[in-house]
Amino acid sequence: MIVRIWKGLAKAGSAGDYVQHLRNETLAKLYEMKGFIEMKILQRAVGNGIEFLIMTFWEDLDSIEQFAGRDPTKAVVPDTVQEWMIGYDSEVRHYELSS
Repeated sequence: MIVRIWKGLAKAGSAGDYVQHLRNETLAKLYEMKGFIEMKILQRAVGNGIEFLIMTFWEDLDSIEQFAGRDPTKAVVPDTVQEWMIGYDSEVRHYELSS
């Protein structure tokens, strides 16, 4: 199993919009993809915003390409989400989940 990890810092007033987007739009699309397992949304207040750590779980790297395209290390950050962010990772990290 592969865990895809991305981090972003949302404007405090936009954090709720971002979570709603993840749950209603992103998650719905992910569940349609073969090899997607689940998503975890972690958040914490920091300085001038809300930091998010998004973890998605996949069967393998090939499955991730459905979502991320040919370069699975590139972050997928829609224009709307970019407007809600103070900053975010342009690349993601992938880890193998040890059993």
